Amino acid sequence: MRVVFAGTPHAAVPSLEAILRSRHEVAAVITRADAPAGRGRRPAASPVAERAAEAGLELLKPARARDPEFLDRLRAIAPDCCPVAAYGALLPQSALDIPPYGWVNLHFSLLPAWRGAAPVQAAIAAGDTVTGATTFQIESGLDSGPVYGVVTESVRPIDTAGDLLDRLAISGAALLSATLDGIADGTLSPVPQSADGVSIAPKITVEQARVRWDLPAEVVERRVRAVTPNPGAWTLIGDLRVKLGPVYIDTDGKNLPKPLSPGDIHVDRRSVRIGTASQPVRLGQVQAPGKKLMNAVDWARGARLEPSVRAS
Repeated sequence: MRVVFAGTPHAAVPSLEAILRSRHEVAAVITRADAPAGRGRRPAASPVAERAAEAGLELLKPARARDPEFLDRLRAIAPDCCPVAAYGALLPQSALDIPPYGWVNLHFSLLPAWRGAAPVQAAIAAGDTVTGATTFQIESGLDSGPVYGVVTESVRPIDTAGDLLDRLAISGAALLSATLDGIADGTLSPVPQSADGVSIAPKITVEQARVRWDLPAEVVERRVRAVTPNPGAWTLIGDLRVKLGPVYIDTDGKNLPKPLSPGDIHVDRRSVRIGTASQPVRLGQVQAPGKKLMNAVDWARGARLEPSVRAS
């Protein structure tokens, strides 16, 4: 088939690579417009745009997918199908109607679970032990279209969202390529999603990534992993805002001089512990403003925290 691929972040690059290796012709690539990145906040091309440029492919970067110039160009390219992986923008019906085989999206969950922008983060935060990826036909509803295929993936106890997404990007890329093969061969037909088991995973804001120490330790630990590396867990230590790497549920709380209430901090030579609604958690790495991630004990030694300082 003649296809136009749509994708933006690093997680979409394996899908583009897989389709480039397939028997299908990639006529062009759609990606988001250049966005500010790095400390200088200078406009930078997306990872998918960089890979497409290396492959010598035509790049389409519409500000909005309903822009007439973009729609006219897509009609002129005349794709049979448009595979999508983490494109990051809504597609109007005028765009969905162009390819005869539609737009086929790779979504990083087992639909109908975790529809929305942050399915990997939601699966980890919820304590799911199994997740996966799904290919489905895009329609006007939120990730509600009929399903072509799925692949499953175990959620490991120490997985961050970045770890899990890296694995799903690889297995999902193979699924997306195989889905295109099945559509081209006429051996795959999409099956409507179940009306049961629907859950929603909206985008996680920076404010929502703030650690809530009034929750049980297991919830705190999962939520921190769920927002690592993006947008990144953070807390206030006194009035200093710091980012946190994954935390670890404390199994040696008996040696504390007194129980820790939520937000209480205990520092010794081996660990930095913070109280939760159940047992404390140990901090792994801490990043102070303008600094790199560092071991929590080393950070606390340099920060010289006052005994009365709390996390909030």
